[in-house]
Amino acid sequence: MPRVQHRCPVEVTLQVIGGKWKVLILWYLMDQKRRYSELKKLIPSITPKMLTQQLRELESDGLIERIVYPVIPPKVEYALTPCGETLKPILLLMNQWGSDHLEHLMNMGCIPKE
Repeated sequence: MPRVQHRCPVEVTLQVIGGKWKVLILWYLMDQKRRYSELKKLIPSITPKMLTQQLRELESDGLIERIVYPVIPPKVEYALTPCGETLKPILLLMNQWGSDHLEHLMNMGCIPKE
């Protein structure tokens, strides 16, 4: 009987939320629904193609939902799903860690000084 290979839970989590943009998208959806254009303004360095791709992946993974309103012109918003909501404590801890270590990281040259 073949053995089932279990993955590390951290590896699984990173597979779903890893990358440069997904955590930022989740962060900006944490407290409110947002339209595509709002997310693009909040993350100006992401390309439209990449934003679309990341939104589709997050939706496919069940972390966000795409809400289409039956109006003309069409209105679409993105929001966290109940599963996505469970990431809020992690996102808040990441925010706190970044705030706590910002000066050190700038001094080390890990991130540019403003």
